[in-house]
Amino acid sequence: MLRRNLLRAVLGCMSFAACAAIQAQTYPAKPVRLIVPFPAGGATDIFARALSQKLGEKLGQSLVVENRPGAGGTIGSDAVAKAVPDGYTLLLATSSTHSIGPSLNARMPYDAVRDFSPIAHVGNAPSIMLVPNGSPAHSVKEWIAYAKANPGKLNYASSGNGTIVQLTAELFKSQAGVFLVHIPYKGTALAMPDLISGKVDVIFDSLPTGLPHVRDGRLRALAVTTAKRTPLAPDLPTVAEVLPGYESNTWFGLFGPKGLPTDVLTKVNTAANQALADPEVKDKLARLGIDTVRSTPQQFADMVSADTTKWKEIIAERKITAD
Repeated sequence: MLRRNLLRAVLGCMSFAACAAIQAQTYPAKPVRLIVPFPAGGATDIFARALSQKLGEKLGQSLVVENRPGAGGTIGSDAVAKAVPDGYTLLLATSSTHSIGPSLNARMPYDAVRDFSPIAHVGNAPSIMLVPNGSPAHSVKEWIAYAKANPGKLNYASSGNGTIVQLTAELFKSQAGVFLVHIPYKGTALAMPDLISGKVDVIFDSLPTGLPHVRDGRLRALAVTTAKRTPLAPDLPTVAEVLPGYESNTWFGLFGPKGLPTDVLTKVNTAANQALADPEVKDKLARLGIDTVRSTPQQFADMVSADTTKWKEIIAERKITAD
């Protein structure tokens, strides 16, 4: 009897392994859902649609982009966390859903680390440091000196409490050792008239929305927030050239549910890297103000871990809340 049960168990394991191997070999055998946890028309949605066609071609199946917005990206992300880990439900996540959100919301329905399989880091959207044309500072170094000479008199605008715009400014304050008053707006677009008029002293806006104001002569750009100079704005220095180690990006990455089979994960990662190398995809994303990135799953996981630690420390140190 014992031998019979043991034989059944062995055969069951062999059958499961065979099925898993067949699944990996045939994957994807049907269209793949790519969940975007933000509304249609936003940066993440446009990114998904720019990537999905070429990624589908590389996988040999169509990718269906599905918007599941709500709760700052939490609803869509949670849907993927609870999906069957078969590779047919993927998530295009951002730093707000996986690096920042968990430190601002203790009641998130998912664990950003344990409930997902990191697949690929696919892009970075840098920010740009903008000041009024009337500002006496023409460089980051001059602006820091200006702020230190006027403690508590200068301010910065953000798109709201707990947003990447606020965190980018607070990281700058921490590393530069300056004190600035925070003025939250409901979106950076609403802050621009006050920045242009000089009522606001500085903002760290996203590159695609901030750079047009510079090109049109309405604002002055001092630097970008990438670790190295970006080809999206090659003439601009980085903040890190004055504050070594300073970096702030909105990253984009592909995740699957926890337990995604290794072969499936590898196949999606390879297809994503191939799609991101395509000149047409790179050009589309560059026009969105996004640098394409290619990575292994482990490199992506390590990046998310480091980014999460950085923002967690800043959120705690500066006592930042989403309220």
